[in-house]
Formats: sequence, C-alpha cells, structure tokens
Amino acid sequence: MLIRLLAAGTRLPGWVDQAYQEYARRLAAEVKLELVEIPTGRGSRGGDRLRARADEGRRMLERIEGGDHVVALEVGGRALSSEGLADWLGLRLREGRRVVMLVGGADGLDPACLERADFRWSLSPLTFPHGLVRVILAEQVYRAWSQLRGHPYHRG
Repeated sequence: MLIRLLAAGTRLPGWVDQAYQEYARRLAAEVKLELVEIPTGRGSRGGDRLRARADEGRRMLERIEGGDHVVALEVGGRALSSEGLADWLGLRLREGRRVVMLVGGADGLDPACLERADFRWSLSPLTFPHGLVRVILAEQVYRAWSQLRGHPYHRG
C-alpha cells in the first residue's frame, strides 16, 4: 500500500526531513510513505492569500488519481485515537487503494481539496508548524501500522 503525502511547502529545516524519513523508513514494504512537496502558491508572501491557496490546491488535485482515497488534514476534521487510526489504516490496507493525504499551506487547504476528500482528519485542535505536521503524521502512521502488526512500539 502506498500512502502519498502531498504537503505544501519546500525547503524545510533539516530536522523535519530527518525525523520524517526516520518514520517513513521504519514502515515495512507493505506500507510505503512517500512525500511530495508542493510549492507554496504565488502571492502567499503578502499577496492574494486566496489565490495562493487555490494555486496550491490545484497542484495537489493534479497529483490525485480517480481511485485514490483522499484524506484532508484539517483542524475541523474528525479526531482519531491511535487505536482508531490503526483501525482506519487496517481498512485502507484491506481496500488496497492508494491513500493520498493533503496538508495545506499557511492558509489551510483550498475548498476544492476539502470537497475532493473522502475523509477529513484532525491531528489536534492545536495549530502546528507545517514541518511538524509531516513528522507527527509519519509517526502516527508508523504507530498505527505497529499496532496492526502487534509490534510493541505502539504502547510507548
């Protein structure tokens, strides 16, 4: 199973890439976590923020295929416990569809991305830096996979 993370933003600090890659590496061949960085939209540095968000959204939607199970990460989405995420991941593994997770830029995800989503997931009601979201997401996917496989990591 492939989980593709489409995340707005490029050139993040080295610790973000290092931590993300550590968890992505730990996943077995059964689950592959792939990061695709989407350049932030034009105008996001003081310009038209809605246009920038729409530009990011368009780039994300171009990377989604018809059979993908799309997950939008948003604060207003459904919160899952670690056990709930493991159950959710188990269902996705049985379905055999590629999962695409969308992480928006500073202004969130474009409404078109939210509309395309099959599931809206909230990591927390807190606001996190975008780089940290990548790390949290990778760690939680690894934790869920570990739980499904009976690996002791999930109890830590």
